[in-house]
Amino acid sequence: MDSAGNEAARPWIENASTTYPCLIDREHVVSALYNMPNVPNAVWIDESGIIVRPAEAAGTSEAWRTMDRQTFSLDKDALVTIGARRSAYTAAVRDWVERGDKSPHALSPDQVRRRSRGLSEEEALATANFRMGLHLRETGRADLAEGYLRRAVELRPESWNFRRQALALGDPAAAGGPDFWGAVDDLGEGRYYPEIEMEGMPTDTVPRA
Repeated sequence: MDSAGNEAARPWIENASTTYPCLIDREHVVSALYNMPNVPNAVWIDESGIIVRPAEAAGTSEAWRTMDRQTFSLDKDALVTIGARRSAYTAAVRDWVERGDKSPHALSPDQVRRRSRGLSEEEALATANFRMGLHLRETGRADLAEGYLRRAVELRPESWNFRRQALALGDPAAAGGPDFWGAVDDLGEGRYYPEIEMEGMPTDTVPRA
């Protein structure tokens, strides 16, 4: 989900030496369809095209918030927590691939419906403002675009995708700069990633300031 397009995403894809197709979602169409306000997110879809787990913050941890903001490094405890949760999520995916609907991680259609929801009217309006901002930037009217991108963030402040993109489109370095970290700090004890409801997932807590 990178509105800066192919060239912005290319180094990350090439560095990962991917062997699978990579979709560069410039207008965040996928994130709107599946209601993904942040990355990383995952949706499990079986070979019949049926959603088995709706969008969730795949194997994430709030421990990343202890990152040194100058060196972008993490201490040993944070790395252990993050690694344990990523490993648990990867193991769950593999279990589902091997066992299908017999996996404890595969949700029933009713469970999927309970965990799923479309965009609210305000969230849809945020998406419309975000796309208008992108359109204005692409057509050489960056001065007008800023207001629409800012309005998208105001309407849906929990969309870190919108927030990061609004910053990065003006200055790529800003996506990890003071404005971003200030918004993270403003969460206080609130979560950056919603907790994952999954059997075997290690406990995750919000780090204290």
